Amino acid sequence: MNQHTNPDREARNILVANDRGGYTIPTEGLYPYQWNWDSAIAALGFAEFDIDRAWVELETLFSGQWDDGMVPHILFHKQDDGYYPGPDVWGGHGPIPSSGIIQPPVAATVARKIWEKDGDAGADRVRALFPSLLAWHRWIMKWRLDEHGAVCTTHPWEAGRDNAPDWDKAMEGVDPTGVGDYQRRDTSHVNSADRPTKYDYDRYIKLVQIGCQADWDQQKLLSLNHFRVADPTMTFITLRAARDLQEISERLGIAADELSSDIQRLEAGARSLWNETLSSFDSRDALTGDWAGSISNASYLCWFGGLDSQHMLERLRATLAKVPFPVPSYDPAMPNFDQRRYWRGPTWGFMNMLIGFGLADMGHLEEAEALRQKTSQLIATNGFAEYYDPLTGSPAGGNSFTWTAAVWLHWAGRN
Repeated sequence: MNQHTNPDREARNILVANDRGGYTIPTEGLYPYQWNWDSAIAALGFAEFDIDRAWVELETLFSGQWDDGMVPHILFHKQDDGYYPGPDVWGGHGPIPSSGIIQPPVAATVARKIWEKDGDAGADRVRALFPSLLAWHRWIMKWRLDEHGAVCTTHPWEAGRDNAPDWDKAMEGVDPTGVGDYQRRDTSHVNSADRPTKYDYDRYIKLVQIGCQADWDQQKLLSLNHFRVADPTMTFITLRAARDLQEISERLGIAADELSSDIQRLEAGARSLWNETLSSFDSRDALTGDWAGSISNASYLCWFGGLDSQHMLERLRATLAKVPFPVPSYDPAMPNFDQRRYWRGPTWGFMNMLIGFGLADMGHLEEAEALRQKTSQLIATNGFAEYYDPLTGSPAGGNSFTWTAAVWLHWAGRN
């Protein structure tokens, strides 16, 4: 993108081009299906120019909800033989072929934001969607909490930060023996140096196979799956979702009395992720209690979850001052920083937006605006990439990316 283009128009065109009739794909070729949290972010973008289409995006996502309340991380609406692992590998049993894991439940927050954008248009839609949102929240509270009340991820893909250093120690405990041969699609579309390694991918697939063998019985998986990490992404986003669900329920006059105690429990869980040695929110292995020792962009979601932290604010100010294109997905001063490899360093526009929402909500307006402006400059200069090198700003991963376009329309590109 250069200064002659119109980023607003380009962003709208990307959403329209990636629209598959009721749901958007993240980008052509690389990701041919509906991804859970990508879809929620896409809805925010659609809400800027087509409020009905924004609601349809969320409604389509929840059309794949399983009977037990789980909302899968991928819905395979149409067969695409080039993508691995596909529906046959996952063996999901929802109403639409799907994966067997979730992603961070940002949809509840998005539903509230879209409703607030147009209260009249959204009242009936949010009322109809609320039971599904609440059922998913209850599923997470039942199956994903650790003893402290923090929310766990049972697969690196579930937290959405696929190869973050947060998982390295826990992934060592996953034995990939017998995983078999498979053909990845991601490395044929983008530079393999930007993607997770084969070491990681073998373990991702092994965890899928374990889930499939258990027929996604969550009770069985508590003992079969040895990857269970309490994580800031899941915890802060679930806490925020609970707050937004409570607000929606009160405005609609629908009783959801357990949300107050859920919020208290999740707040305690979120606070338990404070690693005193690191002076940061961190991930913790729920089985061993070991800290990951990772300062990530998810560590800065505390404000999004409604928890203030002077330590994190000072850390953020330093990052805004020192890192040319913040917020890096992993702190550049840490040992495993890799400026181009997926979640081991690169900057993600949508994570910046969530951090920015939280900062603004908690009154840190100066930092929120600084982050918005830096993200705006990053996208305007380097296009609608999947993610970016935090040191040079150069684009990485997929191009014409749905959620980056949505971030521009809803947040970064607004004056």
